[in-house]
Amino acid sequence: MDEGWQINYYISSSGDSPVKNFLDERPVVKSKAFRIFQYIKEYGLTVAIPHIKKLAGTPIWEIRILGGDSVRIFYITRQEKKILLLHAFVKKTDKTPPKEIAIALSRIPPIDK
Repeated sequence: MDEGWQINYYISSSGDSPVKNFLDERPVVKSKAFRIFQYIKEYGLTVAIPHIKKLAGTPIWEIRILGGDSVRIFYITRQEKKILLLHAFVKKTDKTPPKEIAIALSRIPPIDK
């Protein structure tokens, strides 16, 4: 039987998980994110197409969560159906701030660069 996708959180050298902490502080966003994560785990990334977008010029993809706040969760795909959630933030402008992209890029493990 084909196993679904795995979704993992980036964990800093101090053991902190910024994306998990971000979601834990926002129960409504967390609920929406977990619903998208569940779809991805069961059916793959193609089912999440309305919610995902590639960031041009980077290896990063974003999960878009709309609602009261427009939230973005940056991730990379890894070999063998694995996703690594790198960074999450509330998007307040039309363009993604370069600072937010830089944070996500800095969290990509060397093996994935």
